Amino acid sequence: MEKYRGRTHLALNETGRRQAEAVALSIKDLPIAAIYTSPLKRAVETANILSKYNGVPVQILGGLIDIDYGGWQGLSPKEVVKQDSELYTKWLERPHEVRFPDGESLGDIRSRVVATVEELVPKHNNETVILVSHKVVGQVLICALLSLDDSHFWQINQDVGSISIFEIKDTMATIILLNDNCHIKSLAAR
Repeated sequence: MEKYRGRTHLALNETGRRQAEAVALSIKDLPIAAIYTSPLKRAVETANILSKYNGVPVQILGGLIDIDYGGWQGLSPKEVVKQDSELYTKWLERPHEVRFPDGESLGDIRSRVVATVEELVPKHNNETVILVSHKVVGQVLICALLSLDDSHFWQINQDVGSISIFEIKDTMATIILLNDNCHIKSLAAR
């Protein structure tokens, strides 16, 4: 059942581990300089699986942590609708205007993830770096990298285990690959 997981510390299940292995195999030949991850257990496990294939140590970065859904955390969409159907509708139609009760807004996420990336770029000039994070954080970061405001949030998709690649030169980000999940689809075909 779908739930707003947010900052819940969940371990990967067997499917998640297989998906992480598929990601690792698909990028194992890249010259990885660093792997940074959200501190949440599922992200750390994923990063450790990626590290196993290239020997680069995993570094935890708080700026990559998942969204704080506040009062929605752990609830299903159906439960959220019962609790506050107006806010739920706003989330679907105007996500950039939502602040979750006792939680974050997309603007909060954007501030911290952009600050995190801005710290990393000069440290890794002309290097390939992996960021392991979460769907909402990824969508907000992609909006920021493309100079789109957060009203475009729902126009960006990030599937579980997908790979997006950006090249950053000076302050310009160029999309190389977006939401690639062929490695995950091949798992399902087996």
